[in-house]
Amino acid sequence: MNFQELIKKRYSVRAYKPDPVEEDKLARVLEAARIAPTAANRQAFRIIVVETGKRKADLRRIYGRDWFVQAPLVLCVCAVPSEAWVRKADGWNAAEVDATIVMSHIVLAAAEEGLGTCWIAAFDPAAAREVLGLPLEVIPSGFTPLGYAADSPLPKKRRPLADLVRRNHW
Repeated sequence: MNFQELIKKRYSVRAYKPDPVEEDKLARVLEAARIAPTAANRQAFRIIVVETGKRKADLRRIYGRDWFVQAPLVLCVCAVPSEAWVRKADGWNAAEVDATIVMSHIVLAAAEEGLGTCWIAAFDPAAAREVLGLPLEVIPSGFTPLGYAADSPLPKKRRPLADLVRRNHW
């Protein structure tokens, strides 16, 4: 499938089959994350792959929806600001943007593999830190279940392009 087909096929899955994710598919999804563009190619991110089987109660502390733990895996993309490129002009740190780009690669690669995802930012960061044992300097940026969809996509509602694009000035 070409890229335009892929981005139209991907949707936020909110029901998952318990079927395991094949290791080769997981490896290709993680490789897509590894090669994602990051500021100055610093790769200031880490991915935690969590097997949901015996961790459902812990994971529900992070995000309480039942479908979050239906998939066999949950991925957490973390930003590592100490490793990130920093803009000299104002001290802006690219770590969280880098992590966001990585998550985009994950959800698109998963869709290409026939796997479902749902990018989650509305999680409890304190619970994420505790459950995943994150060091203080690491920021949990986003989560997604990873598995086979047990639902079907709804029509996508998007604003018209004319509302989103400006040319030459605001």
